[in-house]
Amino acid sequence: MPGPATQEQWISTFLEAQAAELGAATNTLLAYGRDLKDFAAWLARKSSDLAQADRDLVEAYLIDCDAQGLARATRARRLSAVKQIYRFAFEEGWRADNPAIQIKGPGRQKRLPKTLDVPEVDRLLAAARSTGRSAADRLRNTCLMELLYATGMRVSELVSLPVTAARGDPRMLLIMGKGGKERMVPLSPPARTALSDWLSARDETEDEATARGVPRSRFLFPSRGKSGHLTRHRFYMLIKELAVAGGVAPGKVTPHTLRHAFATHLLANGADLRSIQTLLGHADVATTEIYTHVLEERLADLVLEHHPLVKDRG
Repeated sequence: MPGPATQEQWISTFLEAQAAELGAATNTLLAYGRDLKDFAAWLARKSSDLAQADRDLVEAYLIDCDAQGLARATRARRLSAVKQIYRFAFEEGWRADNPAIQIKGPGRQKRLPKTLDVPEVDRLLAAARSTGRSAADRLRNTCLMELLYATGMRVSELVSLPVTAARGDPRMLLIMGKGGKERMVPLSPPARTALSDWLSARDETEDEATARGVPRSRFLFPSRGKSGHLTRHRFYMLIKELAVAGGVAPGKVTPHTLRHAFATHLLANGADLRSIQTLLGHADVATTEIYTHVLEERLADLVLEHHPLVKDRG
């Protein structure tokens, strides 16, 4: 059957199908949308569109992305989006071919993730307990950091946690991960204490708001913004503030760095890869295996820094 009349309709129909059939995460859909709109706009400037573009045009687009100086990962992601929409178009009968199917992308550079050592994490947690405009802010900051380090959650999973998941002094948290997949993660004693303290302060604030006619929030970390909960951007800025307060280089610290630290420290203390894969919510254990390389690199650095024979030869 013929495809939609406009490029915008191609993209919106594709994104709706990804959301409905595959349960694609919101952030994934937003990335697809941005990349495909860029590709569609480029095609329009070449007097073409998604329905007419051939392999040569797709490759020319990738060459143009490279000429703009876009990172290898960005170019790989854009090609992935183009391949996905053309595969969908072929399956729907919008096109008789897939012009991108044989195009090989630039691949991704295999860079080891940045992580933090245990003393650095301790300084961040200490900074959270003393940083904030009010006692409630400090309790919230402590809870955020303790939960992040105790569970290895993605930041989007952390900030959007429903308050119902935290009721009853839980030993485990139920987390909604990518693609709507659920997993259970255990809480450490410090994380449980921080959670309990924050819930008390949060509920007191919610009670006061309810008395003024404001509806109660369903999120553990509520906000007055559009999303109804603390945003990823605000938490990113907060963790940088905590890095400065804790004397940790801000360039080393992001929400994802704490996720890496969680995994690396577990591995260093004897946890197996399959368990870490489950806790992180990785679909493939190959993704988790990167932490074995991180650990190997850190151990090599320790030897080079502290072994007496290395020092004697220096």
